[in-house]
Amino acid sequence: MHSPTAQKAKIIWLQGVTCNGNTHSFLNYEGFERFFQRYDLLYHPLFDTELGINDLSKFEENFDFLILEGAVTGNEEFKRGKTSFAKLFEKLAKKARYILAAGSCASYGGVFKEYDPENITGIVFDKESKRGIFKEYENKTVNIPGCPLHPEWLITVLDMLSIGKMPHLDEYLRPKELYAYLAHDGCIRNEYFEWKIDVKDFGYKEGCLYYEHGCRGPMTHASCNKILWNSVSSKTMAGMPCIGCTEPDFPKTELFETKKYMSIPAELPFGIPKRAYLTVTGITKAFKIDRLEKRLIDDSKRDN
Repeated sequence: MHSPTAQKAKIIWLQGVTCNGNTHSFLNYEGFERFFQRYDLLYHPLFDTELGINDLSKFEENFDFLILEGAVTGNEEFKRGKTSFAKLFEKLAKKARYILAAGSCASYGGVFKEYDPENITGIVFDKESKRGIFKEYENKTVNIPGCPLHPEWLITVLDMLSIGKMPHLDEYLRPKELYAYLAHDGCIRNEYFEWKIDVKDFGYKEGCLYYEHGCRGPMTHASCNKILWNSVSSKTMAGMPCIGCTEPDFPKTELFETKKYMSIPAELPFGIPKRAYLTVTGITKAFKIDRLEKRLIDDSKRDN
């Protein structure tokens, strides 16, 4: 338990090339009172903080967490305050104990990399490769991808590190405590997935979104269906396919279509051999499960 007299961990939240999406997601965090009891937010562009953006270039203290939202660029014309972003990040990165890449752009380049593939990367990674502009900070960086990241994921990592517990990181520097799962795990549509029954359209409660609508839940490492958004829902629960935003190759094209060869999905669920998939598919498709073919709530049968 955090003691009221314990020293708060100091955070600087810097923005690179961003849409502010991770900040907007963070603002939905439900435990801000507890957050501010544990953490001292020295700078954030949208909060009333002790430091302003131009104070950061003169900031000489060591601090605990540098949170970066947005992709990085070495373009000296891209500034934050009166200082180039690259110089400011470099200065703060040296002073920070840990660097947290908040969201897919800071982790791997994300959406903004598509605009300028040669000059925009994540901190350590350039998509799947460790060719990020600031790859020398790998040893103190934790990636928390997502478009946007889930605020609970960020707080989980902050809380672990602030008590001296380093998360178990995967090959893309994602905490396994959050990203060892697939978005598929916990999906309420898994029974439809198992019996190969596809959804008829977006927003329907019934059916799986994998076979026709491009859902990447079975191959995307994320805990969206275990730690729900706003504590109530997820994309697949609401009837939208997972778009794979926590993976280094995000974004892909044709997000809402399932590419197939000879009626077989081009990308099979993560870790499932093609032979096993085809065998199970052949068996399940031999049966018709009437219960799963029906609407859960059929408005056409209302009396009035």
